[in-house]
Amino acid sequence: MCDHRALYNHIQSMVMSTAETITRYFVTYSGVKLPFKLVNELGDSELDNRNTFFRGYFDAEGRLTGFDKMVYGELELAHRYTYHANGALQHAEITDADDELTVLDFDETGQPA
Repeated sequence: MCDHRALYNHIQSMVMSTAETITRYFVTYSGVKLPFKLVNELGDSELDNRNTFFRGYFDAEGRLTGFDKMVYGELELAHRYTYHANGALQHAEITDADDELTVLDFDETGQPA
């Protein structure tokens, strides 16, 4: 059985906890290329009525540094991203509901390394 609390704590530790991190909430994402694009932003008051939502983390430059997919209060999926100086995706860590971690690295053009 998945230890969701341990997974959540691990994922949270990967999110930068600085004043520059901005948390926003979304209904879903679009696209299949990393990093995903979160769409249909939700206000804080809209979260109480949702069973599923995405909690996105953004840096001071507005780049998505990660997200958590929440389903009925449980963490189902988490992505964490870092970027090259030129803004291209450098590294992605994807953790699924079974605690399986997939790590992907990308070159400075955003292509898989």
